[in-house]
Amino acid sequence: MLPERSETTVEDAVRAVLGDVLGLSPGRVAAFDAETPLFGALPELDSMAVASVLTELEDRLGILIEDDEVDGDMLETFGALTDFAASKART
Repeated sequence: MLPERSETTVEDAVRAVLGDVLGLSPGRVAAFDAETPLFGALPELDSMAVASVLTELEDRLGILIEDDEVDGDMLETFGALTDFAASKART
């Protein structure tokens, strides 16, 4: 069983992954809040980048994201992606 992760830790990991994979500046990523739109709003987050972001989240958080779990809703906002990652980290 994986150790429990706090929301802050997961949020920090999501921020770091978005910054690292998409090449976003730390200041830009730090300004993201739960309502910040992602897929469709960030030109850096195209369909190819989605796979890299999800793979990196799996590696950093020790989670497994199944293909059938990936949808537009989970990538719609920073909050949705963070909530999804947090729910996977708790299982």
